[in-house]
Amino acid sequence: MADVLQARARIRPHLLPTPLHHWPGLSELTGAEVWVKHENHLPIGAFKVRGGVNLLACLDDDARSRGVTAASTGNHGQSVAWAARRFGVAATVYVPQDANPVKVDAIRRLGATVVAGGRDFDEAREACEGQSRARGSRYIHSGNEPLLIAGVATATCELLEAEPTVEVLIVPVGGGSGAAGACIAAAALAPAIRVVGVQAEAAPAGHRSWTAGHLVEDRMETFAEGLATRTAFELPQRILRERLDDFVLVGEAQLRQAMRAMLLHTRNLVEAAGAAPLAALLADPDRWRGRRIALMCSGGNVSPDQLRALLAGDA
Repeated sequence: MADVLQARARIRPHLLPTPLHHWPGLSELTGAEVWVKHENHLPIGAFKVRGGVNLLACLDDDARSRGVTAASTGNHGQSVAWAARRFGVAATVYVPQDANPVKVDAIRRLGATVVAGGRDFDEAREACEGQSRARGSRYIHSGNEPLLIAGVATATCELLEAEPTVEVLIVPVGGGSGAAGACIAAAALAPAIRVVGVQAEAAPAGHRSWTAGHLVEDRMETFAEGLATRTAFELPQRILRERLDDFVLVGEAQLRQAMRAMLLHTRNLVEAAGAAPLAALLADPDRWRGRRIALMCSGGNVSPDQLRALLAGDA
């Protein structure tokens, strides 16, 4: 938690706190008292920029002069690009061939070099790791980075300070940094709160790793790029095994339903990963009925094509 508090001090000059809103429509829909932490209101439209700012702020002059590299389906890459521009550091981001074009364009506009290749995130990550070693640049892993986890944990600090009586916090899990950070902050500030992770059934490596107690690989067939990993990562998983109270899976149709519900009841355009906590709530409403629930809305980066398909019922 000391790392989280230090991260908060580093981040404060660069990022404003995000809002926490109670939404009566979601409460009526689910039978719970629903609060949403709107990380989609951050500059890149996603929670990960907190970690990027914290990590780039800690690099020494030598590391900054050699530049940074990252692999991403979009939001981690935007985080690195935004923070790198803030601190005057050259950044290169590797993305899958079919990455969300809204996110890829944003990475470029933030000044990073984009390298597209690989059929999914993990192939892009493997290429990035190899090139980073060859060039001597600072590789920023999307999960196995203590400074990233400490940075994103600041969102939970804000949430619990604004609404300390929350009983359950539901957090999406891709690589697991956000959920790991939530667990650390919740344990320190509100030990009675239950932290629940949610992942896509079509990309369940994190869930299976948590259940098995060791890292496993699995399929990656979800449309939710923020949840789309074939492998789990050691550092977040170690934290989740120690501190996460429960971990659930949701289907693709449930993610789409939750995206539509978020748009209808909060007037926020939310990407699938950001809607995953609501999907978990809707999937088992009896479990949460009458409780005070906070949903971590991790991001809102939806492309026009994704939005058209979603509203047409085809997404």
